Amino acid sequence: MNLQHALKYAPHLYFDKKEPFFPCMIGVTEIRKGEVSPSFRRSFIFDDERLDHIIEYAIYFDFDIQHLYELEHVWVYVSKEEDVLDCEASFHGRYFKGLFPDRRNLVNHTHVKLYSQPGKHAFFPDEQFFHFIPDVMTCTDEGAGQDGLTVPFFYKHEQVFQQNVNTNQLIKQYMKRFRFTPSLKFEYFKLKDVLFRSWTEVFEEIPRRMNSRLEEMKKG
Repeated sequence: MNLQHALKYAPHLYFDKKEPFFPCMIGVTEIRKGEVSPSFRRSFIFDDERLDHIIEYAIYFDFDIQHLYELEHVWVYVSKEEDVLDCEASFHGRYFKGLFPDRRNLVNHTHVKLYSQPGKHAFFPDEQFFHFIPDVMTCTDEGAGQDGLTVPFFYKHEQVFQQNVNTNQLIKQYMKRFRFTPSLKFEYFKLKDVLFRSWTEVFEEIPRRMNSRLEEMKKG
């Protein structure tokens, strides 16, 4: 991973003023033609002759308001001339376009401006879009902790987590401390350089962080 290259194109993220959870690590992968995402179930089409590579930002949070473990993504399409051609951003296991056709949410020619769903961290290029999510004001309150521990697909065959009824109940009770009603007013959150790492490093660190959070919950 070339840190300076990753920082040059890193998205500018905006979070709700009441948001309790922020990025802990960002795993960066440079994707070339024929390669797939290491942390999201998707491949990429290189049908634009201007496209050189795609930078994947896998943004890890210890918590979503409804569960332990959260990983959202931003993909920035970089041309051979080092211009931003396009952007996509994840939304609850799927993804949307992250860059407006008129490029009005592109800052300083290289940073795509994105808004994080309160408590849930899925991304949109405009904060007004969140008004179209039916439960945007309630899932952060009455739904806090309801999903317990979520285990990503790339750990399914590894015994790195203890997922059971007791664990899920522990998480649910803990998460209720953070329930909130979104303000739907957003503020810029500067991503510090130290958050950016290779995806391999983040992949290895996630289980340690998750198990550490579980131990803290057990201690009260």
